[in-house]
Amino acid sequence: MARQRGLGKSAISAKKKDGGPPAPFKRPPEVLQPFVDTLDEKHVYIAHVDNQPADFKRKIFAVPVLMNVALVALFLYRIWYIAPYYLQIFASVLGYPNETTMVVDEMEWSEIVPEVAKRAFSFMFDFVLCVFIGPWPYDFAFAQDHGNPVQWRWSVGFRDREVVVRRSRKWSETMGDVVNDSSATSMFLSRVGSATAPMLINEKTGYLLMNADWDLDWAAMVDATTMVDKKMAAIEAFKTVILVFHEEYGWLCVDMKIGENAEEDERRRQVFAFRDALVTVGKEDLFYRWIEIIQFETSQPGGFTPEKQKETAKQIRDMFDKQGINFDEFWKESVGQDAFNGQL
Repeated sequence: MARQRGLGKSAISAKKKDGGPPAPFKRPPEVLQPFVDTLDEKHVYIAHVDNQPADFKRKIFAVPVLMNVALVALFLYRIWYIAPYYLQIFASVLGYPNETTMVVDEMEWSEIVPEVAKRAFSFMFDFVLCVFIGPWPYDFAFAQDHGNPVQWRWSVGFRDREVVVRRSRKWSETMGDVVNDSSATSMFLSRVGSATAPMLINEKTGYLLMNADWDLDWAAMVDATTMVDKKMAAIEAFKTVILVFHEEYGWLCVDMKIGENAEEDERRRQVFAFRDALVTVGKEDLFYRWIEIIQFETSQPGGFTPEKQKETAKQIRDMFDKQGINFDEFWKESVGQDAFNGQL
């Protein structure tokens, strides 16, 4: 693993404090050090093991492949179609009259306006195609900074058990001191906690975990898989690993199990029992819509206040009512407790 994306200040910073960091932070496992050395200090990373079937992953990956092939075909067709027209306009500008030449003094406004509008639309369409849409296929197959999906699949293939590595987007650049600032720590743990929720990583394959907060790090996934293939680390070593860089301690892991208790386990059991009950009555889609509502509301600015919780509870009840299910009764039957007893 020759890539070294995280070099710079980490080796120096890690020496500033020899003592261990406060909970829930801890030093990364020694076995992961070759992997950690390749990471960018500006980002937070989440690694986990994707256990979705290989065939399902192949079908999911086929969607962006076909989309990008279609975009390349559109781009090539547009070049073939419009290039002669633009060459004629260019020749006209250079003083070689042709059918695109506009002699304004000899034209009526009824001829000028439609022609100018036509050319303006054509220029704008091609500008958007080249500047905003054109880079998509290139990044999909040739991007270098963090690798690209084609490189990842070419190197890794499709496996029943794969290492998925997510990289934070710009929010991590302004998250503050997550170790010493309690407010920053709370916000950080809330964000990574949502991203590592068992229901999320167990129900979705890695490619579907990209969102406004997290992107996939294709090169890091290749590195992690290479370590597993070369027996440098067992795949279990990447099971829900959260990595963040700190100026005083260097790279740190986050132990999300610190503070968990029987109540947390019970809440998780209730959620899965509720999901299984909905699957039984053919309403599994309601479960995922419920999860989406909760995740959306809890991620909004201002926090998940009691007032917000009441509004969300009403929204959820109304959604279930439209499907002919009384949420409170169904929850109690499937879980054994009253609905919204300490959670949504």
